[in-house]
Amino acid sequence: MDLGLMEKSVVVTAASKGLGKATALAFAKEGAKVVISSRNSDDLRKACEEISEATSNDNISYKVCDVKNGDDITELMNYAVDKNGTIDVLINNAGGPPAGGFEQFTDEDWQSAFELNLLSFVRTSRAVIPYMKEAGGGRIVNIASSSIKQSLDNLILSNTFRAGIVGLAKSLSQEYAEDNILVNTVGPGRIATERVEQLDGKRADKLGVTVEELKEKTEQSIPIKRYGEPDEFAKMLVFLGSGANTYVTGQSLVVDGGLVKAL
Repeated sequence: MDLGLMEKSVVVTAASKGLGKATALAFAKEGAKVVISSRNSDDLRKACEEISEATSNDNISYKVCDVKNGDDITELMNYAVDKNGTIDVLINNAGGPPAGGFEQFTDEDWQSAFELNLLSFVRTSRAVIPYMKEAGGGRIVNIASSSIKQSLDNLILSNTFRAGIVGLAKSLSQEYAEDNILVNTVGPGRIATERVEQLDGKRADKLGVTVEELKEKTEQSIPIKRYGEPDEFAKMLVFLGSGANTYVTGQSLVVDGGLVKAL
């Protein structure tokens, strides 16, 4: 299948590691021109070099961007357009908010999670849509969480703002369908990333078990009986962000090995 990504301009936020990096790597393999961003310059430089080396793609670049900062987002998008002419694909990603229950979070915690996990997606989408309209189309894919289908224990901030991403994506998909801008949201289940390791560690401590024991029990609850790999998750993002996707928009999907029981 020709994904139609050769020479396409792709921006992936929060891409120095984890799912963002895996997604940027997958787009680079398809010959896309990829700009990655995160807050840490050293991590970005390393990720950029690793992706270029792994794919023999010289069109990989990076720009430091704190997605909680509106000016940083504007500078990132301007950089991508100056370098690659336009933005055909936006992969929205951001680090997850802290774990915890309702009573432990202050107004400042809620505001911070809002800015990181919802407002940032609003700002990035607002920045790229004019370029996509001018180009005759584009693709926006949001990385969220499996909480878009089923709430997760002790992750109230994620449960709240990931649901907001779904509402945003559905609205954008309706408003810009005639402009051939397709907008979708994908939630990872138990994918083997640093974030999942951290959450497993906290949960294991709370339950008084080892991380290994917790992981083994969790794997038994997944029909495929294992955690997913970042590259397996990235394949879905690449399809939804590609020219091969011509009719899927406004959808919220999970890549979870069958873990989520909700319909």
